[in-house]
Amino acid sequence: MFCVSNLSCSRGDRRLFEGVSFTLAPGQWLHLEGGNGVGKTSLLRILCGLSALEQGAITWKNQSVAQNPDDFRLDVAYLGHQLALKEDLSPLENLRVSAAISGQQLPSAEALAALSQLGLRGREHLPVRVLSQGQKRRAALARLIISKAKFWILDEPFVALDLAAQQVLSGVLNTHLNNQGMVLLTSHQTVALQGDGRSYRLSA
Repeated sequence: MFCVSNLSCSRGDRRLFEGVSFTLAPGQWLHLEGGNGVGKTSLLRILCGLSALEQGAITWKNQSVAQNPDDFRLDVAYLGHQLALKEDLSPLENLRVSAAISGQQLPSAEALAALSQLGLRGREHLPVRVLSQGQKRRAALARLIISKAKFWILDEPFVALDLAAQQVLSGVLNTHLNNQGMVLLTSHQTVALQGDGRSYRLSA
């Protein structure tokens, strides 16, 4: 269980949001909604430990994330606006680096299958710098397919993807949910995943 209680966030003298509270259980997803500038990305960064917690509490498996940050990070996969790809490396090399950072053994066949599933067959060995923005996002999203993390936190994962790629990604997310994974995401596109899901509107 992931539990957020009474979170607040400010930027300078401006309060972005306050009183944010929700829970997620295995197999559940939550679509974080809200207009531009309300702090959706800031909230996601706080939840995955990339930004400091100002007020409130976050618990994972009934333990405070602040007291057990390393254990929590092992269970979380975060994909933000910045795709964290090395431009001079290929999609395959980037995927291997990501797996190594997570301490994960990644057979070549599994890596190639993940990239192929997201429509990068024939581009696995090209430098990322020559790929389109949509192809770069697919290369980054391939990390989800190989991920062992139970909790996925995704900031606009559908952006720059064509309809076919959006459908593939929805299938990846649904498989994760069917395996009792959890998904928290922002998206300007309509979100219609399977299973137990809901929306949470963020406002100041």
